[in-house]
Amino acid sequence: MTSPTPGPDLHSWYASVGAVLAKAARKDPADMPDDAWRSLIATTRDGIEINPLYTRADEIAERPAPGEFPYVRGGNRAGLPENGWHVSARVEATGDVSQVNTRILDQLEQGVSALWLTVEAADLAAVLKDVYLDLAPVTFESGTDLVEVTEAYLELLDQRRTAGDGVQDRAAVVADLGAAPVTAAYAGVGSIGLDAAVRLAARVSEREETIRTFVADGTVFHAEGAGDAQELAYAVAAGLEYVRALISAGMSADAALRQISFRLAATDDQFASIAKFRAGRLMWARAAELLGAPEAGGAAQHAVTSSAMMSRRDPWVNMLRTTLAAFGAGVGGATSVTVLPFDTSVPGGLQSTSRSFADRIARNTQLLLLEESHLGHVVDPAGGSWYVESLTDSLADAAWSVLQTIEAAGGLTAAIGSGSLAESIARVRDARDADIAHRKAPITGVSEFPNLGEPAFDESRRGGEGYRYGRAFEDLRDRSDAHLESTGSRPTVLVAGLGPQAETTPRVTFVANLLAAGGIEARNPGVTEAGQYADAREGAEVAVICGADKRYAAEGSDAVAALRAAGVSTVYLAGAEKGFPTDATDRPDGYLGLGIDAVAALSTLLDQLGVK
Repeated sequence: MTSPTPGPDLHSWYASVGAVLAKAARKDPADMPDDAWRSLIATTRDGIEINPLYTRADEIAERPAPGEFPYVRGGNRAGLPENGWHVSARVEATGDVSQVNTRILDQLEQGVSALWLTVEAADLAAVLKDVYLDLAPVTFESGTDLVEVTEAYLELLDQRRTAGDGVQDRAAVVADLGAAPVTAAYAGVGSIGLDAAVRLAARVSEREETIRTFVADGTVFHAEGAGDAQELAYAVAAGLEYVRALISAGMSADAALRQISFRLAATDDQFASIAKFRAGRLMWARAAELLGAPEAGGAAQHAVTSSAMMSRRDPWVNMLRTTLAAFGAGVGGATSVTVLPFDTSVPGGLQSTSRSFADRIARNTQLLLLEESHLGHVVDPAGGSWYVESLTDSLADAAWSVLQTIEAAGGLTAAIGSGSLAESIARVRDARDADIAHRKAPITGVSEFPNLGEPAFDESRRGGEGYRYGRAFEDLRDRSDAHLESTGSRPTVLVAGLGPQAETTPRVTFVANLLAAGGIEARNPGVTEAGQYADAREGAEVAVICGADKRYAAEGSDAVAALRAAGVSTVYLAGAEKGFPTDATDRPDGYLGLGIDAVAALSTLLDQLGVK
């Protein structure tokens, strides 16, 4: 990444940064190095450095217009709504097909413009009754039944055409069959084989409608904890395997490339999401160029809000997460966006919420961005931003490096089979989980600001499938809910204040927030000195002393002794171990401070409290 080139304004900025950092470090500004600002650089999990300031020195040459190679600013907009992207709704056609059809038509009337559909071949015509297929693109997810579903779809198209459906431009009928044999193998889900998908592609490529057979699905890797560069690299690697198979079967590179679409996850890190979709187009355009068909490199991108970022606890916060994700995907140039319902991570959905409400919120999240914020009226609104352009190129470079590693190992299928891909994802996932456990990467409503007063989940809504960023904390909350169910009360820890409340409040608040993240209630009787502990105990087995370091130095050992004399079996101190006098006679059993592995500490606390 290019560092800012020093100039008059930058030198002033350097000096200002140095002065602030010097004050924080209690140093003389003259003793700070000229590049002290570099301590403010953040590094992503993909190894990309994020500067604290971007200047004209980071400017790149103006990119080609939207719709032109290398499509960073957007692909061909033919068939897209004038106000931006397609609002896609996920529909599983189960139960009464007429009711499913009614629900689909209602969604389309309420602002949905594309369908992501799971349907049986025998039900397809009834489910899509009265749906204008030239206005609403359909993406299928049919697993091993894809051939039969495709046959039913093509038959429906032919029947409507014979009956005179009024579609003048057959290419306006757009469908993605959703074949994903390579990535499905990694995800462990059913799919037709690669050879069968190639034969299907050969057939549909001859039709007048715009039908794409393969989806290069990066979301299956994201759902396992992959980083952005990994997700892009693996999706492109899947796309290349499909294109090579098509070319080997006799299809031209141009036609093969047009049989591919992409599915990528959008997260609440809005700038990362913006850059991901732009970088994904840049990578695929480069691959198309190497295949000799650059004009076919503008593949469609289907954005799906991340399932991994969704919290099961305080799921209402997911409305904010998906809004940011949809914003990032839309600004990044996705052609269609699916917003998952806010309670999708709760098994069976939130008990107090109807499916229609959850679907409505998911739909309206996008409609607010499109219809009221007019977000899609400007193509590539982030284009020209020094930060976004730099991040786009850096992410594309990082992902291309991962792609080269995959290609050198024999391709994506080989990497999946050898286990090397899973190992690479695990390293990124473990690093993220460690940051979350240490609360360096906070999750609102889960690891930070948890709502211990929200209704407890019954056994049917605990756990859930798949990887989620805050799942380790939510598993602790499940233990607490089970304890509440069996005993009638939550596990409780005594907060033992040491000093006046004005002095203890910061650490009392910290401890209460930390304990709640593990489903533990902090009982604060408002005591301020060790002599009050015996009367305040009320049977507590575990206590946390909360005070200031200066108070610990003078009274900490006596406070620990007083709690043990009162019958408390385990005593913790709010703060770091270095804040407690080293020569104290009575010492705490543990310390609860910033930077600890909160998951491990809370798990130990639950064990000590007898919570199974």
